[in-house]
Amino acid sequence: MEQRVLGRTKRDVSVVGLGTWQLGADWGDVSEADAFAVLDAAVESGVTFFDTADVYGDGRSEQLIGRYLKERPDAGIFVATKMGRRAEQLTENYSLDNFRAWNDRSRTNLGLDTLDLVQLHCPPTAAYATDAVFGALDTLVAERRIAAYAVSVETCAEALAAIARPGVASVQIILNPFRLKPLEEVLPAARAAGVGIVARVPLASGLLTGKYTKDTVFAADDHRTFNRHGEAFDQGETFSGIDFETGLAAAAEFGELAPEGATPAQTALRWIIQQPGVTSVIPGARSVAQARANGAAAALAPLPEATLDAVQELYDRRLRASIHPRW
Repeated sequence: MEQRVLGRTKRDVSVVGLGTWQLGADWGDVSEADAFAVLDAAVESGVTFFDTADVYGDGRSEQLIGRYLKERPDAGIFVATKMGRRAEQLTENYSLDNFRAWNDRSRTNLGLDTLDLVQLHCPPTAAYATDAVFGALDTLVAERRIAAYAVSVETCAEALAAIARPGVASVQIILNPFRLKPLEEVLPAARAAGVGIVARVPLASGLLTGKYTKDTVFAADDHRTFNRHGEAFDQGETFSGIDFETGLAAAAEFGELAPEGATPAQTALRWIIQQPGVTSVIPGARSVAQARANGAAAALAPLPEATLDAVQELYDRRLRASIHPRW
């Protein structure tokens, strides 16, 4: 699989990575056996980049990855985790003492002395303008607790603020055919600054697979049930912020753009991969088949200009008014 440099880390990662929120919580149950099978299938597909967080299953996702790394030390996996959502979302909680405590927990979970990359997990907007927050992250690097740091953001404005920080290695942002705003300023700014871009929520919580209907029922512990209106965290994390009915209609149209031999999901991933400035896209997977299909998207031919134009037209017509002003 193609490898790209992840911004200021200067490390290579696969253009398709693996998001592991699904292996922790909020997507229904995934057994340990199934989780390890997914990790194996991803690696066998060429994935070298795992993304996790300390809150995914209250550390379960990190622990599963840690056990996998111990069993497969030769796999060459770059692990990015996140911190910050275990505390009340106040900028003053983003302190050096808390960072050290959160970092100690993640290092224990992952079984690593130095973490490859730690991302602030959608911190309060005020944190981006707080020098002490980034000074504390610099201290973690100096103490060799982490090799590099980054930020996962909710909005394009937050992404631009993070890119302006000289120590930020990469920015993780929601980017998919239903969330086009990052193409306007964020991706060009990241390219100019040498900052990596990790595209998250690439399938709009599964909408872009084209597999859902108005009768689809998600489990009670699935965020697609309990966070449709932002009840638990930012609404943009669920279906990219689109109401389900509108999303289904847009997904049906998007599915018609898939080239022969490719699924709608693979088409969405291919669309993301070929956006200038994107380093890696991190779809999740709850099954071996999903992990393999995601990896195969990297080998698809680039989408033609006519398809790219059609994606833009679909977004402008169905989604821009509700999505563009918010994120």
